[in-house]
Amino acid sequence: MATDHAPPAPSPPTHEGPLRILLPQILPALVVGVLGSLLFLGISTLAEEFQHVLWDDLPDALGIGGFSSLWMIVMLTATGIAVGLVIWKIPGHAGPDPASEGLDEAPLPPMVVPGLLLAAALALAGGISLGPENPIIAANVSLAYWIGRKAQPSLPGAAWVALASAATIGALFGTPVAAALVLSEALSARPGHGSLWDRLLAPLTAASAAAMTTQLLAEPSFAMGLPPLTDPDYGDVLAALVIASVAAAFGLLCCYLFPYVHAAFHRLRHPMVMLPVGGLVLGLLGAVGGHLTLFKGLEETKELTSSIGSWSSGELAKFAVVKLVALLVAASAGFRGGRIFPAVFIGAAFGLFVQALVPEVHPAVAVSSAVLGVLLATTRQGWISLFTGAVLAASPAMLALLCLASLPAWLIVTGRPQLQLDKQGNSLR
Repeated sequence: MATDHAPPAPSPPTHEGPLRILLPQILPALVVGVLGSLLFLGISTLAEEFQHVLWDDLPDALGIGGFSSLWMIVMLTATGIAVGLVIWKIPGHAGPDPASEGLDEAPLPPMVVPGLLLAAALALAGGISLGPENPIIAANVSLAYWIGRKAQPSLPGAAWVALASAATIGALFGTPVAAALVLSEALSARPGHGSLWDRLLAPLTAASAAAMTTQLLAEPSFAMGLPPLTDPDYGDVLAALVIASVAAAFGLLCCYLFPYVHAAFHRLRHPMVMLPVGGLVLGLLGAVGGHLTLFKGLEETKELTSSIGSWSSGELAKFAVVKLVALLVAASAGFRGGRIFPAVFIGAAFGLFVQALVPEVHPAVAVSSAVLGVLLATTRQGWISLFTGAVLAASPAMLALLCLASLPAWLIVTGRPQLQLDKQGNSLR
């Protein structure tokens, strides 16, 4: 006997109106944005003040040159000892091995945050070739996730993670555009309801609040003083394509070497051995490359680009190679920090090296294209690489050139080892 199985009646739609979903997210987004920016500014200010003490006041009091080879070796080694102590003794051990952590990891337990921020501040002040982005994002995500879920349980945990990530990126770059680009890249790969702009509204609000807070309190600037490109020609197109591709290949050297250097440091096992040895190596590199190859690299990039024509090709090549090795060592030895700002310096030095060899290449084309290539290799973040290259050039005409230059550069880096490892120490691809 046949039995009819009628399909169940469709359930009535339960989707709430967009306004009822989006409006309750605005106030949390504003709060997370402002507080995320304040945390970033607080750690940055603390690190800068401590940097002045270590690199200006203390050597002056001792009658030693602040950037003498001896002082750089002593300070970087001491920084390794200090960060090693934090990782060894502070609860939470300053988080997991940063070699296996990206910008979008799961929230850390709140107990990890103090040690992580302290380790990052010491590394920034001590001259380690890493930026603040990874530790600050991790700290903001952790605090927003654990506090936000208790304060407003109606918002899912993923929403707090997105707000904190967007806020930190907005604060770091002083504009919400970078956060919107990064999040659009992430959200496009995730299933979700509503339009992309519905999903971006709250994070973009957090990024805008963070960027405005940073602008009001600190007036950040990525302007490098490069001469603007006003009328690009065929030579500029060719130069951008070639420089971005060669710079991407140069940046990949760091990625290929990463698992081997990381394994070598981790054979030392204890943080009070790994970090001091890493600091000593970084000090020796600083003695070779000079003070411009120390620290996160943003102010040093401005100093580099403000004196175009005064550096020889040999000096610029030395800056690029030493900074690349310093980034590799710092990331391998366990120092807490990000890779974007050092990669910008590497790209700028590489671009100016090319421009010194071929003076006909426009400086904005050389620097922006090389920064694009190195960032694509070391971050695999297409939008942030394009955005950073365009901001450095401060020239609308460069945007089309960079979009073209990103195509062969991306073909070179995609599927290749990344500057990030899995938990077993193998390269991610």
